[in-house]
Amino acid sequence: MMRDEKKPAAGPVCRMCRAALPPPRRGRPALYCSRGCQAKAYRRRKQTPAPAAERPAVTGARARRRRQVAEALWRIAAERGLHAASLREVAAEAGVSLRAVQYHFESKHHLLVTALHMLHEENARIARSRVPHDPADPRALLRAVLEEFLPVDAQRATALRVFAAYYARSLTDPALAEVFLAAEQPLERLVADLIGAAQDAGRTAPGLDAWREADLLVSGAIGLGGDVLHRRRTLDDVRRTLDYHLDKIFAGDPARTARVPGEGSDGLQDGQRAAGSG
Repeated sequence: MMRDEKKPAAGPVCRMCRAALPPPRRGRPALYCSRGCQAKAYRRRKQTPAPAAERPAVTGARARRRRQVAEALWRIAAERGLHAASLREVAAEAGVSLRAVQYHFESKHHLLVTALHMLHEENARIARSRVPHDPADPRALLRAVLEEFLPVDAQRATALRVFAAYYARSLTDPALAEVFLAAEQPLERLVADLIGAAQDAGRTAPGLDAWREADLLVSGAIGLGGDVLHRRRTLDDVRRTLDYHLDKIFAGDPARTARVPGEGSDGLQDGQRAAGSG
């Protein structure tokens, strides 16, 4: 019988041609039906490229260099957009060689994704140091979270510009969109959880849908923050708009009413407001 006519069997089979192997008489069972199949297997193993050596952990000097490159990408994205952030441009902005960028980031997509994750981590770290953790005043806590979406200072203005550049790129880059547009919507979930906790404590207006309110607040704050970057609105005007919506959410909060009796959200006493309207 020709070798290519061998049929697989239920018992042990040759690792190369899958032909049935005879039962072992003594010692280790055979792996191949002939010396020819054994030679083929040996040649195949020799031709298989060795796996690439794993790169060292991202620590120390390597972590600092990756951060240096990521910051260069952020600056280019904020000033000129991601379309201008070629690996060569990023290398020049970071003051390193193109080869150094390629060593730390295997492709432009890898650089874009890594830099995006690093920016999220940086923003979260800074926000945790700024946002007060006072469960006794859920409105102030929610207000501070929304403030993080506004270009209040240079750091937040740069971050908003970078995220805007990523958003524009994600419209035409499906692979980047999968990373940039997180399906779990962490910002909306955070705001919804804060509203839900205030609801459980009886601190909000009745009948609210926490998730819908969060959707509106987050998208509204981000959009209004963009208007501030374009100088279409002022920060004070945007803050008044956010306060208006927060006052509707926390309308009837007994703790807030008891804390400042007779005072509205604009800080005026009822008598002062009546006098001003007269």
